[in-house]
Amino acid sequence: MSGLLPDPEAGMEITPGRVAELLPAIARGEIALIDCREDDEWRFNRIEGARLVPLSSFGGAPVPEGPAIIYCHHGMRSLRATSHWRSRGNQQVWSMSGGIHQWSTEIDPGVPVY
Repeated sequence: MSGLLPDPEAGMEITPGRVAELLPAIARGEIALIDCREDDEWRFNRIEGARLVPLSSFGGAPVPEGPAIIYCHHGMRSLRATSHWRSRGNQQVWSMSGGIHQWSTEIDPGVPVY
């Protein structure tokens, strides 16, 4: 996975464009794509291949063992989630900057904006 993902020491964010490039690795299960929004937001729109782990459940959610990318609506909750999981031992976690809103406007206009 080295080289595909940013250096964790360089920051906690990854761009939607880079995530789009990583979709094949996500589809193969090499990188987890996690939506930390709530169920009602998940039902409205999501990125293909993501799984829902609401931020409200992070206290009891197991920390992923491998690389993970987390997104939310605009990127604030996913930054908190990334910080939480990094503090619990996984440095291979990143927040997608701009969230699903930026994904919808820059990468996949077929994903509804709210």
